[in-house]
Amino acid sequence: CSRPQKVCLCPFLPVHPLKVSTCLYIIQHPAEESRVLRTVPLLAACLPPEKCKILVGRRFSEDRYPELAAVCRNPSTLILYPGAEATNLEEVTVMSSSPPIMIIIDGTWSQAKDIFYKNSLFRLPRQVQLKTNISSQYVIRTQPTNTCLSTLECAAVALTIIEKNKSIQETILRPLQALCSFQLQHGAQIHHSKEHLLKNGLYDKPMPKNKRKLRRMELLVNNVKI
Repeated sequence: CSRPQKVCLCPFLPVHPLKVSTCLYIIQHPAEESRVLRTVPLLAACLPPEKCKILVGRRFSEDRYPELAAVCRNPSTLILYPGAEATNLEEVTVMSSSPPIMIIIDGTWSQAKDIFYKNSLFRLPRQVQLKTNISSQYVIRTQPTNTCLSTLECAAVALTIIEKNKSIQETILRPLQALCSFQLQHGAQIHHSKEHLLKNGLYDKPMPKNKRKLRRMELLVNNVKI
């Protein structure tokens, strides 16, 4: 896990990489590389290298990324990105003729939105979303809403559904739970979601002057999906 011995997460990682048929392609925004408390390295440590491929960047053209372009055109590929056009993953029938592939965008919500809409390749695969009401256990980083999940959590839930194996989610979440526990023991504080802070009058930052951002906050308070 490359962490100091005092807060080593290796005991919480699986002894052997999980055996999964699904291949994950993590499209990571460059800003995520510099974050200290990232979840993608923990996810990668739980899976075989050939089943978790990480591509860093903002723009992905077919010329520069021919392998990714081929993946996006593969009928077995799904892209995890919520929206009106997304199908709930639980309702998707995964083709058995070839191993499933899932693309997940790693970044803040605004970064993920930028990557998704400015790269035409990512509109080729079937778009899916998670129909879940579970709260994020990544409590050391602020999320927009109570049900927004980290990249690791999204992958854990998605793999559990596709592979039809509940133990996958438990195994992948274990190092994340340990990470948060260690950080809280060493002075970190629990980060409530922006939705929680706004609803309970605890949001202590200046309200945005931008009308669009202000509207997004109003939607959070009124439980409207954004």
